[in-house]
Amino acid sequence: MSESGLWLVILGMGAITYGIRAGSLLLAERLPRQAWLSSFLRFVPVAVLSAIVALEMAFPDGALDLSPVSNHRLLAGALAILVAWRTKRMLPTILVGMAALWILQALP
Repeated sequence: MSESGLWLVILGMGAITYGIRAGSLLLAERLPRQAWLSSFLRFVPVAVLSAIVALEMAFPDGALDLSPVSNHRLLAGALAILVAWRTKRMLPTILVGMAALWILQALP
């Protein structure tokens, strides 16, 4: 495939993706929203982010690693979960988790 053909495919896929997302958002504005659906949709971003983070913690190199000795992400994540539970705040959770990961990775 030529370079111009590749760019056309990329731009076409972007346009299709944008059209699908914009269309669903415009359609959702016109439909009546139920209270239970609104409360359900509030948790979708949290659930998606949690799933991504949990996968990265359990599969750091593409293979399941639940060892606290070799899996620094698991330890840093556990510490971040503890901070999130105690403080209920996002910024300290991220800062403590990242600092713990950097410190654990710097140790021999």
